Amino acid sequence: MLHVCSLSKLNETVAKAGARSVVTLINAEMDVPTPAGVSPDRHLFLAFNDIVEQVALLTPPNEQHVEDLLAFVREWDRKAPMVIHCWAGISRSTAGAYVAACALNTEADEYRLASALRETSPSATPNARIVAMADKLLGRDGRMIDAIRGIGRGANAFEGTPFIMPID
Repeated sequence: MLHVCSLSKLNETVAKAGARSVVTLINAEMDVPTPAGVSPDRHLFLAFNDIVEQVALLTPPNEQHVEDLLAFVREWDRKAPMVIHCWAGISRSTAGAYVAACALNTEADEYRLASALRETSPSATPNARIVAMADKLLGRDGRMIDAIRGIGRGANAFEGTPFIMPID
């Protein structure tokens, strides 16, 4: 299973889920120790800001970040859950979860996965830049982009509620 949460819920989510893999999508200056029970080599830390266009003094997600995410997800043995988190559990992490679901299910319908994301997380507002780069890298011909556009902006929230992203 693929769990999604905010930074404030990370340790709790990892413990409850019994996760053995973690993806951190957060600003570079944030110190996020590897949670108990997770081997450091199964904690991917990708440092970038939650932006979709270049902004002075901020780091946007780039193609290398998405390639690293895809490689990590593909190496996951799926014997124990994975947790993907960001600061608020709303944008970077939901994009990461959607990208992971698409990568793990090469034949899955992008619109069905986006709909499942919306059903499980009313506040999900996936980072469009991450989704667009993954769409290109996965050869989805714009369908991932269109599917996420189709679910629209999520409900306003300061912090997302932890959820499980369907991956099958």
